[in-house]
Amino acid sequence: MQKIFAGRKFVGSITLPDTKDAKQLFHRVQKVYASRETLSIRTLFSAKRLAQLKSYQKGGAREELENLDMYIELGKILGFITADAKQLKNSIELINDTAHTHFNITKRVTLINKKHKSKINQSYLFWDIENFSNIASIFNDLIEPFEIEDEHIYLAANPDSLYLKKREWEANLYDYGKTLNSFHFTKCDHGKNVADDILLQAFTSLHLQNSDIYMMTFDRELKERFQEVCDKSNNLFIMNK
Repeated sequence: MQKIFAGRKFVGSITLPDTKDAKQLFHRVQKVYASRETLSIRTLFSAKRLAQLKSYQKGGAREELENLDMYIELGKILGFITADAKQLKNSIELINDTAHTHFNITKRVTLINKKHKSKINQSYLFWDIENFSNIASIFNDLIEPFEIEDEHIYLAANPDSLYLKKREWEANLYDYGKTLNSFHFTKCDHGKNVADDILLQAFTSLHLQNSDIYMMTFDRELKERFQEVCDKSNNLFIMNK
């Protein structure tokens, strides 16, 4: 939690986003505000970076969006205008096709099996695609920022869901140059928990250690089953509702 002062008066506090520039940008905004200079998005980004943000960004410009959220929140607390930041944020989300599908997954993913993240060698994603099928958010918030390799991504779907949603899934994956077959994708048999069983079986068969494990599902039972068999050396991340 970072305290905010206007002059010598304490006016509030803010949680800095987990980005490499957050602390530096926070102090830059404070300094410009204290000197009564004009604050704008140029306080955050260079002209070159602003020009780059006018086109698609790998990872959906996640860090830039989080820094903009911090700047907008600072504007609320300190009372300066942030209309240009809000406009830029909307533009980035529109360009990267996340305006209506961005769920801030990285803010909702929780390390479940230990208090502090340990050092890892690799990352894996186990994706209950029929339970949580937001393709853009998964790619923009997890796969691209954390560079999860295709061969480390496991998906499963039951026949009914595959019949209903395959075209939608394939259309969304096409935007990232992928298909379902780009990953370890399993078409399951009929049954309530068949897809869950397939994902759990894939996970246990790998005998993973010293890895980041992302379990993308809202199914409480599946989360618990992953936690029961996860090696203590791994960092197990799950989705909160």
